Formats: sequence, structure tokens, C-alpha cells
Amino acid sequence: MTERRSPEVRPSPTPWGLVALLVAAGIVAAFHVGKVPPSLPSIRAELGASLRQAGWLLSTVNLVTALGGMAIALTADRFGHRRLVILGTALCLAASALGAMSGSVQALIAARVVEGLGFITVVVAIPTLLLRLATPRDQRLAMALWTTYMPAGAGSMMLIAALVLPDTSWRLAWLVAAAASAAMLAALLLRAKPRKELDPVAATRRPVLAEMREVATAGGPLAIALCFGAYSCCWFAVVGFLPTLQVERLGFSTSTAAIVTAVVTIVNVAGNLAAGWLLQRRVPRVAIIVGSTLSMAVCAAAIFLNGVPDLARLVLAGVYSAVIGVVPGCLFTAIPLHAPRPPLVGAATGLLMQVSNLGALLGPPITAALVSAGGWPAAAWLTGIALGLAAVAGLFLHWLERRKLGA
Repeated sequence: MTERRSPEVRPSPTPWGLVALLVAAGIVAAFHVGKVPPSLPSIRAELGASLRQAGWLLSTVNLVTALGGMAIALTADRFGHRRLVILGTALCLAASALGAMSGSVQALIAARVVEGLGFITVVVAIPTLLLRLATPRDQRLAMALWTTYMPAGAGSMMLIAALVLPDTSWRLAWLVAAAASAAMLAALLLRAKPRKELDPVAATRRPVLAEMREVATAGGPLAIALCFGAYSCCWFAVVGFLPTLQVERLGFSTSTAAIVTAVVTIVNVAGNLAAGWLLQRRVPRVAIIVGSTLSMAVCAAAIFLNGVPDLARLVLAGVYSAVIGVVPGCLFTAIPLHAPRPPLVGAATGLLMQVSNLGALLGPPITAALVSAGGWPAAAWLTGIALGLAAVAGLFLHWLERRKLGA
């Protein structure tokens, strides 16, 4: 007799339409980050904001994320990731609409705090959903797509704001971001809310503080977070001061400098997608991280050093943005492997976001202090040291992976 074989059970294919919707939700959340830098001159002229207040408008979202990333991620694990994505989008909508009607800088900063909560709620909750939706073979590609949310969203909004602001008020940028969030909220309610794949998954939970301690003391998530923090520190040090370099050295207008900076930000997407392509072809994660960080440390230094033709600095900034973009794709895809337990993937993502935004907070003021003390070439010290730290963290992560996979 021939043996009967049970039919092979194949996993459901990745619902790429739903993945695209969630990535788009992250991009729209990042609109609320990108709308601020080009709008600052208009805000200062209309509301009389000081430089210190302008700094708070820029850094509020980073500060909220740096303080609450892991706590909000653990809240999402308990409350439901889909609910948090919808709630965060609604918060961004309400805060941006109310911010557009602000009559004082203080009211605008208060609205930015709410936007920060909405932003971190969205971007911490989505990666866990993407990992759940994607088949094992598609997870790397799905996470590489996810890493495009910040450069695509913030860069697009910077470009929109830079184009429309010369002839209008900063309030229009706030209303555009609010309208985008309104459209995304409708799409999420219609397309994501009914999907069973996004229903909460039952899991055994420990006390919140115990889970935070478990993630923060695990070598893998800590190495991922430190690598991302060093990357963010350099990213914002270069991109944050690129407009000033253009105005001071090239004589560009502020609107032209904002457009160039937006384009440099958007090309970071190329690196994000390249990471997924390289990982799918089994290029070692450590080779991508170390190769990109060490080579781009030289590129970033050349942007600030004397003797480099000014237009060449802009080309180097574009190359730097594109190549260094592979780092987030490598790190986000490493989270499922290094989380202490599968239910703590969200918390590990929250830790990454916290340290990433801490780096974003520290990079610009450290760069400003170095430039004030030693001129633009002194900024090369920060980029070199931080990207070297990212390479070391990448090597340590590789060592942990070899131990884990060989165990």
C-alpha cells in the first residue's frame, strides 16, 4: 500500500496591501516631524518665538520619544497595537489642527507635546504588526520598507513646506499635516480595523517594570539601540546643520537650502531599501553595518573639513544620506532575533526608539558646541567617533548572533 501524505500546509502569503498601509501610517506620522524646520522662520516672525523656543519646537518630539519609547511599546502590547496606531494618528490630527490655530508659542509647544505622543505611539506599535503579518521569508523586506517611514515622511513634508511657505504662513504646513493624518485615520478605520490578522495576540505578561528591565539588560537589544543612537546622532548632526552650511558657504537662500536638505533627507530611503535587498541575498548584517559606518565616517568628515569644494559637500551629503541609510534596515530586522522573548519584540523596538531619539537630541547641540569652539572642521570629531561607536556595536551584535545561532 502507498502511504497517504497529508496535504502540505502553506503559510498565508504576506498581505502586502496591509503592510503598505501601515508603512504609510508611519510616513504620515513623520510628516509632523518634517513640517517644523522649514517653518521656523515664519513661526518666529509671526509669534515672536525666541531661538530657545524654536529649539523646543524642533526637539519636543525627540524628547517625548526619548523619555517614553519603551513604556509606550509595553502599553501597546497590552492595549493592542492596532488601537495604538489609530489612537496615535488621531492625536497627531487633533494636535496639528489645534496647533495651526495657536496664538502663542507656548500653546504651539503644548500641541507639539501631544504630537510627540501621537508620533511615538504610531511608530512603536507598527513594527510588531509588520512582523506578525509578514511570512518569515518576507520579514526582512517588510522591515526594510518600514525603515523608510522617517526619511520619506519627514523629507516629503520638508519639501512641501519649503515650496509653499515663501508665499504663506507656517499654519498651512500644520493644516497639510493634519489633513494627511485625517485621510490616514479614515484609511485605518476602513482597512485596518476589520482585519483579523491585526487582532491582539494573547501572551503571558510580567509586570511592566520587570519587562523593561529584562529588555534593557539584554545584550542584543542594548547593542541595537546603541548602534541606532550613534547613527541618529551623526544623521542629525549632518542634516541638521546642512542648511546653515549652504547659507553661510554657498550663499543659498533659506528656502533653497531647505529644499536641498529635504532632497538629501529623502535619498536616505535608497539606503533603507538597499538594506532589505542585501539581507535577502544573505549579505552578513555585520558587513553592511561596519562597511557603511566606517566609510561614511570619512564621507561625513569631508563635509565639514576645510579644502573641500563647497558644491562637493552637497554631493557628499547626498552620498552619506543614501549609504548610511542601510543601518536602520539592518537593525530593525535584528530585533526579532535578539529580543529576550517573542512577546518583548515591541519593548525592544521601544528601547531602540528611545536611544535613537536621545542621539537625535544630543547630536545637534554637541555639533554646535564643537563648531563654536573650533570651526566647522571640529564637527568631524563627532561624526567620526559616533560612527566608530556604531561599528563597534555592530561587531558586538554579530558576536551575539553567532553565539545565539550556534547555541
